[in-house]
Amino acid sequence: MDIRSEEGVSGGRYAAEVEGHEAEMTYSRTSPKLVIIDHTAVPDALRGKGVGQALALHAVEAARTGGRKIFPLCPFFKAQAQRHPEWKDVVN
Repeated sequence: MDIRSEEGVSGGRYAAEVEGHEAEMTYSRTSPKLVIIDHTAVPDALRGKGVGQALALHAVEAARTGGRKIFPLCPFFKAQAQRHPEWKDVVN
């Protein structure tokens, strides 16, 4: 799955297009070392196909690469983080 990153001044998003539908995970940057994952949107047509999980894993890998921590405000991301204790190095 190809996930693209879009950066803005105060945040950004990760987006994936699958089967003609777009899913996204958005975040805000509170400092150079902390991002808040605030929203995940996966169209009904893509539910159960692992797209949200792929976006979450991408966010974790981006945080590791960038030396950042993630604060999970988004309920979906927060639930994923609870299922993946191996993400504790980057998830607050």
